Amino acid sequence: MTLSLNRPRLFRARDESEGQDRVTFIELFFDLVFVFAITQLSHTIVDHLDVRGLAEAAVILVAVWWVWMYTAWATNWLDPETGPVRLMLFVLMLLGLVLSTSIPGAFGDRALGFAIAYVVMQVGRTTFLAWCYRAVDRANGMNITRITIWFLVTAPLWILGAVLGGDAQLVLWATAILVEVLGPSARYYTPFLGASPTSSWSVSGGHIAERSGLFIILALGESILVTGTAFSQGELSLAAVSGVLAAFVSTILFWLLYFSHGAEHGSRFIRSSELTGPIARLTYVYLHIPIVAGVVLSAVGDELVLVHPEDPPSAAGLAVVVGAPALYLIGNLLFKRSIGRPWLRSHLAGIAVLAAAYLAAATVLPPVDGLALLWLTNAVVALVVIADEVSTRRAGSSPVANPPAAGSLTE
Repeated sequence: MTLSLNRPRLFRARDESEGQDRVTFIELFFDLVFVFAITQLSHTIVDHLDVRGLAEAAVILVAVWWVWMYTAWATNWLDPETGPVRLMLFVLMLLGLVLSTSIPGAFGDRALGFAIAYVVMQVGRTTFLAWCYRAVDRANGMNITRITIWFLVTAPLWILGAVLGGDAQLVLWATAILVEVLGPSARYYTPFLGASPTSSWSVSGGHIAERSGLFIILALGESILVTGTAFSQGELSLAAVSGVLAAFVSTILFWLLYFSHGAEHGSRFIRSSELTGPIARLTYVYLHIPIVAGVVLSAVGDELVLVHPEDPPSAAGLAVVVGAPALYLIGNLLFKRSIGRPWLRSHLAGIAVLAAAYLAAATVLPPVDGLALLWLTNAVVALVVIADEVSTRRAGSSPVANPPAAGSLTE
């Protein structure tokens, strides 16, 4: 591995037609750390299934997504096959391992480890990227410098929150992640430096689309791991077998919903656009958060059901089992709308039915066991998948109906 510091050579060629936007093996290797992070997060939610626990999990989930997505953008520009960039990814993997192992105690005795790992990953990576850009494109170098400044501003909130603990930690960490999430929409406005022009946020659309799709596959794979682990540790019974089958069907339906008429269409949409940066920001940074959250919560719901398949879930368990597919449908609806598809009535209807089912199960119906609820939600999602397939075939292979302006939902 050659560690040449010739900065212009550290960047990818920008010709997508020559396959320069392909995802490399080192990027896939880097993602392994985040499989572990998602697994840790799912188990943590199961152990702290209340309003406070879900609020803490939301902060951790967005933080994990944020550090992964910024790294995906960095390797969209930098060439992971070069020595210095590979070394950067290896260092980030080590820090990511610290981050992941700290998740169960992120709001406890491992808060400082989580905070330090997160801050060093975010600040270190963007600092390295800014240094690389300074010798190639000073305008983009300034853009990355603004991003680095934003991370430096939130860094004290992460560290101070970890030191203080308790309610102060949740408030400070939630504030930090909120500021960071608002950064792209604010175009990283910085006093004296101004805001970054979105016209300069040129990315390889195919690479960003593929990286995001691969993260969804990782999250779905984590659901299978959780399902298999819960089944192997429980008693063998007809209800347990039915629960495993229901969880597996749920994973397949989630895959179909995203990849059948979403992922590839999104890749074509961003590849054909002149302003890839704003589209990537809206579609693959913001709108994938509810999709990932839906997958994570689905894994939590599957584990809850598999442990006690014939028992009615608790109030929080009911919200998770029914709310996970609803959140996933909302994310897919917004994602598909952002890439030129119309507001899909199938998705809207599925969300409405799941909301009605939750209200009925929580207030009107007698207690319903978790296994029945899981099969019910599967039936709703299956109908949405079938309706989406039918409507897509009727509309043709490239359904486009009044696509929203790039970034219109966030500006």
